[in-house]
Amino acid sequence: MHKKNKKRYNSLAHFVISTRESLGMSQDELAVKSSLSLDTIQSIEQGFDLFLSTTTRQKLANCLKVDNKEIKSYEIKTEFTLTKRTVMDEIKDAILLNSNNPNFVINCPICGEKLSTRIAKLYDLEDNLILRPKAKCTKCPFQLID
Repeated sequence: MHKKNKKRYNSLAHFVISTRESLGMSQDELAVKSSLSLDTIQSIEQGFDLFLSTTTRQKLANCLKVDNKEIKSYEIKTEFTLTKRTVMDEIKDAILLNSNNPNFVINCPICGEKLSTRIAKLYDLEDNLILRPKAKCTKCPFQLID
């Protein structure tokens, strides 16, 4: 295992970047060696992923030569709360109604931070367009689910 670094980092993103760079790896190399997508590595290093799945954490730990508990210590610790279905439906409607408004902002019902929103365009078996609003919080685990 990699020599324990006594330095305490202020975020998961900072920890991953610093550890990767200390090993002389690029983001591309980390992605290949950890069997994670480059998008996943970039999302973690840009601070969008604040907590990781067990599999992602383990792959990163192995590649960065650290204990997975060390990575977990930098993840955001939060309690999961269920959001009422009516709130979820209101958020979906707001995203769909304001999709063309560049100034549209909607806040997370859990922590109040700005949600990252988009509309996924899908097609059914009869080639009909289906619009699915998507949203996730950048500060807590809230995600808009179907």
